[in-house]
Amino acid sequence: MDPIDEVKLLRERVGELEQRVEHLRVSRRVLMNLLEKVEREKVALVHHLEKENVRLQRDNKRFAKWIFSKNREIVELQGKIESYPQKA
Repeated sequence: MDPIDEVKLLRERVGELEQRVEHLRVSRRVLMNLLEKVEREKVALVHHLEKENVRLQRDNKRFAKWIFSKNREIVELQGKIESYPQKA
């Protein structure tokens, strides 16, 4: 093979490899951007879920207090009903 042809082939091969390297760089950038986006979305979701958890705990506490107060009213009314016939 002629040295000039060999140099030409090697330059073509180098050009192909440079293109592949450039494509890999672009792919890497795209993947890194996607990874960063997913990480940001995960952080936002965790923050949202933490806020939702706090809200649900607060609502649950309020509901438990309401149930307790209604239960106390029921017990008081039952006590009045039980003591009423004894007075009559």
